[in-house]
Amino acid sequence: MIFPAPIKSVSLDLDGTLLDTVPDLAVAANAMLRELQLPERSDEELRTFVGGGIPRFVLWCLPEGRRESTFHAGAIEIFKRHYALSNGRHSILYPGVREGMEGFRRLGVRMACITNKAAAFSEPLLQMTGLSPYFEFTLSGDSLPEKKPHPMPLLEACKRLGSESACHMHIGDSRHDAAAAQAAGCISVTLPYGYNEGEDVRALLHEGATDVIVPSVEAALELILRPD
Repeated sequence: MIFPAPIKSVSLDLDGTLLDTVPDLAVAANAMLRELQLPERSDEELRTFVGGGIPRFVLWCLPEGRRESTFHAGAIEIFKRHYALSNGRHSILYPGVREGMEGFRRLGVRMACITNKAAAFSEPLLQMTGLSPYFEFTLSGDSLPEKKPHPMPLLEACKRLGSESACHMHIGDSRHDAAAAQAAGCISVTLPYGYNEGEDVRALLHEGATDVIVPSVEAALELILRPD
């Protein structure tokens, strides 16, 4: 990938990209574990579980001996009940996010949010943190038949934004984001500070699994060359 690139639209991941949502998730996860009379998890441990949606997050929260399907399904419902109360109350906006979003808006770049988080939680979270106005729409984990790392959400976003894949940039923090972007033919931009299930994102660059790593959403502005 040669930069600067002629970008017409941008999509951004939510958890680990725009917001540190682990404080919200940790409150709900440990409330769930207490209710199930299971050992609680540390915030550092929980950070490595984020990125694959709520079912996978809850599965990893459970001890290996309690991950059978029936118990897991019940744990998910308990988690959702607690998460509905903590969602957005403790999340922290990452440095450079608002500056980057403002910059994209000034350039006239159309934006969407693409997350594996269910719409029941992603949309209130974006509202509570004041990020909703930046996006034309949000594609959540249950908005389409497939979610990241499948390319479907990226292809749908390009369609709705009126942009060709080659002119669309997806910014995320994980292998799921990079894989979805590359499979859709979009430009993959990876941030180093998110969750990525405990994996160092520099490995993605070495593998050619992402196009570039930048330190912040604001820094992603430097990758853009507006078409004439």
